[in-house]
Amino acid sequence: MATVSLWQRPSRVEADVAIVGGGVIGTATAWALRRLAPDLRVVILEAERLAHGASGRNAGFLLLGTASDYASAVDRYGRDAARRLWAFTAEAFRLAAEVGEAEDVGFAHTGSVLAASIDAESERLRRSHALLAEDGVQTAFLEGDEADRQIGGTGFRSALVVPEGGALDPARLVRALARLSDAEVLATWRGTYVETDGDRVRLGAEGGGEAVADRVLIATNAYLPQLLPALADVVRPVRAQMLATAPAPPTLAAPVYSHEGYFYVRQRADGRVLLGGARHLHRDAEVGYADATTDALQASLAGYLAAHFPSLADVPVERRWSGTMGFSPDGLPVLGAVPDVPGARFAAGFTGHGMGYALRFGVLAARAILGESDDALDLFHAAG
Repeated sequence: MATVSLWQRPSRVEADVAIVGGGVIGTATAWALRRLAPDLRVVILEAERLAHGASGRNAGFLLLGTASDYASAVDRYGRDAARRLWAFTAEAFRLAAEVGEAEDVGFAHTGSVLAASIDAESERLRRSHALLAEDGVQTAFLEGDEADRQIGGTGFRSALVVPEGGALDPARLVRALARLSDAEVLATWRGTYVETDGDRVRLGAEGGGEAVADRVLIATNAYLPQLLPALADVVRPVRAQMLATAPAPPTLAAPVYSHEGYFYVRQRADGRVLLGGARHLHRDAEVGYADATTDALQASLAGYLAAHFPSLADVPVERRWSGTMGFSPDGLPVLGAVPDVPGARFAAGFTGHGMGYALRFGVLAARAILGESDDALDLFHAAG
């Protein structure tokens, strides 16, 4: 185990609000608190560095809706909830665009594409198109060659084109939100316990440091059970793997979310293609916290390019990486109260879709911390 010097030992810090986790949800909450209550002293406590986890390892998609297509969301959550979830993420995208257009985070308003690989999925996208139209959201449903041309690939059954949505550099977004929040950021602050301290909350850290705050948000997503084992049933750690190619000729105009979201691909402005997914082909191997790539899954990603984007199949791969996502039992994130610790809440279970919820969820969490109402609280099973 590495040693810690006297000068590196975490010290005691006091704040009005302490946020554990320097990812996109933690920094979005700090950003929202700055807008809603600028006089509060907010501290962000991060075990590694800002955007070290999944927030700095994803593809940077800004998609509307849940992690599934709209028809599936209607079937699972009901029409009203699906409609409200779509509106929630539409507002999240508007807020992300506001930040993205003002800050250097690589933001592009490209729209997005959901692509079907089999007939049953295509029918769900067709039904999604009809349901969204009934709910006042205009999309385009394309089939066969027309879908392939829109996507820039081949072999897709159909595509649902959503005008809203886009992409950005997720790590740069996290750092921008932290800066805009004016919060104090303490890196390499790895939490070990959460407990009451009179009418306040005390957080302990490796090396003996501690933080005391009036209110606390635990925004560690997949890593929630490591700090709060009693909440292990709230979130399950699932690994995602990705690759990035060398610059390639322009191929994809918008982010593509295909095979029920099990593959996702986009092309950056510099020509590099980012591709992730395939965990459904390697389910048992992709559970847990291991930060590593595997030859088997990376071969599945290469196979996807060869099948659907053959012009990209021989482009050299410059980088491969992984990240741990937090999956919830119902596919939706949760904002809840930490048991037996008044004043402490947690946010977790974003199910690989955290960027799509992020800024609006930060507003939701900030309002809950401040004791204010928010009409979306019931969507995410919030307590307290």
